[in-house]
Amino acid sequence: MADATAGSDLIHYFMANLRFLNFSRLPANFLSLRAALFLLLLEIVLGVVGYVVLEDYNFPDAFYMVVITISTVGFSEIEPLSEAGRIFTSGLIFVNIGVFAYLLATFSYYIIEGEIFKRMHLNQIEERISKMEGHVVLCGFGKYGKEISSSLALHGTPYVIIENDPEKIEIIQQTDSDILYLEGDSTLDEILQKAGIEKARGLIAALGEDSDNLFLVLSARALNPNLTIVSRAILERSQAKLIKAGANHVVMPENIGGFYMAMLMNKPGAVEFFSFITSEYHSDMGFEELNYRDLPEMYQGRPISDLALRSQTGANIIGYRNEMRDYEVNPAPSVVLKPGEAFIVLGNEEQLKKLRILCKTHTS
Repeated sequence: MADATAGSDLIHYFMANLRFLNFSRLPANFLSLRAALFLLLLEIVLGVVGYVVLEDYNFPDAFYMVVITISTVGFSEIEPLSEAGRIFTSGLIFVNIGVFAYLLATFSYYIIEGEIFKRMHLNQIEERISKMEGHVVLCGFGKYGKEISSSLALHGTPYVIIENDPEKIEIIQQTDSDILYLEGDSTLDEILQKAGIEKARGLIAALGEDSDNLFLVLSARALNPNLTIVSRAILERSQAKLIKAGANHVVMPENIGGFYMAMLMNKPGAVEFFSFITSEYHSDMGFEELNYRDLPEMYQGRPISDLALRSQTGANIIGYRNEMRDYEVNPAPSVVLKPGEAFIVLGNEEQLKKLRILCKTHTS
């Protein structure tokens, strides 16, 4: 079987020189494990058909000939080949060199480069995301996205990150192995749906461009009308557009930073105190928004003086928000909470925990 031996020599030469190739430089969309297996199967099918037609072999004999030819083991033919059969076998060997090279390149990319394990890891993440409910979708992992992610994690809020930059994806992977993330364009509906936008309770648009955040807010609001959306804005003129697009809140970090610096100059004591009680690292003080629907049924429609939240939990009602979203500081004891309204409660971690237990116990 001279043709098979010659083919074997060519393949062995090719393998001996593989160290000069770097398959990781090939584009990922060029290397497909599915395509590689399809080419191998196609080569086997064509080989079997060729031997059946040209040499009048039955199926088992034709399959055996294809296997010993493409594997280049050097076994002799079942029967002496005709001239057409030898030409066909030679062609099959040369075709096999190309198929073998592609298989080897794909194997190198998916196994040696660890791509198969990455795919398994991503499949596991996507499966976990598909089971989530009441989570927050964080779009963008820039300088603000990192801070948001840390704060959500600190408060035990389940969330999913969507990021389109491969370098930032690497940072996410190195930060915490338990972070759930998706790599893709968050302005696309299919990516938002993968992140479970229909079952999420909130979305934070922290992309670098106002136009991207605007498009994201429009898409998210269309997919989930009940979503709470917080968007970042760079330009002041973008605020109104983002609100019209469906954002519940729009934050301009630069404005907040400037306001904070000015307040430190004029009222440093008050700002430092506020910073202390809101610090996640130096104080256990915090705020809780107590909505009408969160109140136990026995407390609904009753004034603050009858709630006795301070005596039961130690937490204090320091603010009142009406349905027009206007705020009143230190509401009077006679104020009654109505549907669509909320109290702002201040307390330490233990007091706020008691408040949540109180509401949960009387509403369950």
